[in-house]
Amino acid sequence: MKKIMTGNGGKKLDKYDIVIIGAGIIGLSIAFELKKRDSSLALAILEKESQVAQHSSGRNSGVLHAGFYYTADSLKARFTRDGNTEMTNYCLDRGIKINRCGKLVVATSVEEIQGLEELKRRADRNGVNLLWVDEREAAQIEPNIRTVEKALYSPTTSSVDPMEVCQKLKETLIQMRVDIFFNTPYTGYKNGLVMAGELKIKADYIINAAGLYADKIAHDFNFGKKYTIIPFKGVYLKYTKNKTDIRTNIYPVPNLANPFLGVHFTKTVDGNIKIGPTAIPAFWRENYLGMQNFNIGEFLLVAGYEMKLFITNSFNFRSLASNEMKKYNRRHFIQLAEKMVRHLDKDGFGDYLRPGIRAQLLNKESLELVQDFIIEGDNRTLHILNAVSPAFTCAFPFARFVIDKMIELKRN
Repeated sequence: MKKIMTGNGGKKLDKYDIVIIGAGIIGLSIAFELKKRDSSLALAILEKESQVAQHSSGRNSGVLHAGFYYTADSLKARFTRDGNTEMTNYCLDRGIKINRCGKLVVATSVEEIQGLEELKRRADRNGVNLLWVDEREAAQIEPNIRTVEKALYSPTTSSVDPMEVCQKLKETLIQMRVDIFFNTPYTGYKNGLVMAGELKIKADYIINAAGLYADKIAHDFNFGKKYTIIPFKGVYLKYTKNKTDIRTNIYPVPNLANPFLGVHFTKTVDGNIKIGPTAIPAFWRENYLGMQNFNIGEFLLVAGYEMKLFITNSFNFRSLASNEMKKYNRRHFIQLAEKMVRHLDKDGFGDYLRPGIRAQLLNKESLELVQDFIIEGDNRTLHILNAVSPAFTCAFPFARFVIDKMIELKRN
């Protein structure tokens, strides 16, 4: 398929000030912020797919999180809180659809109330608006809710179409004279040239925002050596009976020891209802469906680390893997969601939606999942090793953080 070149009349420049690898939400947001700071910069984005946001950025839930799950000392806490406001305003200003339906976090037992209390403490420390509601108040927000004694309500949680957001960013970048090269996978770096597809591009600086493959690219530049990506598959199931049985997002109390939020109800931007996601260990990086995109090298590497995690039971991996694999059973999957509502038609679900892969960074030395943003670099390159969920919500403030770090590194 022919490469698409945009921004400079379809003409590739001889040299770029900055080349960004990856046209997901992070790569697009970094380019957007760079151009806002200096419109004269010559920027290029290299993307191995035929369009933007073909992996995690276009396959996530579309929920704009509020920022109360994370400890106050984490980058995630700050970026999610600020990113929620900025992404909301971006959508409102540009006519992008947004469903400002909020979120309820419910307790399915008395024991889980302690989990709600911890989330409220984190929200207060992070400066996030999160409200206690009793069962009556919760039912006014969501008549179908089932909770024990009380729940937490997040009025700033919203839903968007992530593809629509990324497409709008792409259109804006084209107008800002950014070149975007599609069907142009990164293949290497030699003698100051980035090799991608059939191209050899000279760049003063390289920003690696390649998501699922960010660690592999970073290794080419001797960064991120102690890390590797372990992929987890996220699957949603659509409720097709109607759009009215659920009004708002409904989430369980999560296990805060791991980065996954559990099966929940998402109210989409167009009012549809879905449950999910799973967090099933995948066996290669683009292990979406069956043997599609099978890569023997990735399979051996990923399976090897997953076997280590199983043997050592690091972060209780055995239980996590076992519980997640059970979600392949459709009935079990539905039952997990059913605990949070008063009534649900078990036969009202349709097809599984397009699966996504979470690019979760693993510290190879400690065998622990890295739960915060990780970037490494020097005065020539910068590598986003862990654009961890909810990276979509965090994209705009995180982009500023990345660029500030790049400026600091270039000075040293």
